[in-house]
Amino acid sequence: MIRCEHLTKRFGRKAAVDDLTFEVQPDRVTGFLGPNGAGKSTTIRAVLGLDTPDAGRALINGAPYRLAEQPLR
Repeated sequence: MIRCEHLTKRFGRKAAVDDLTFEVQPDRVTGFLGPNGAGKSTTIRAVLGLDTPDAGRALINGAPYRLAEQPLR
């Protein structure tokens, strides 16, 4: 399961992601849609630990991605 709780990421004064909360259940097809500049890539980067959120957290199976024993499974 992927869970983001109150995820916020800013670049200077611009909020790329602002207080985003969602949950993706296992064995479900989930779309991640939005116009250019909506924060899709920034959200994925935060989930994968490539960007550090300014607030909130992103968890995969209850832990940050960087702590996963087999992250690609």
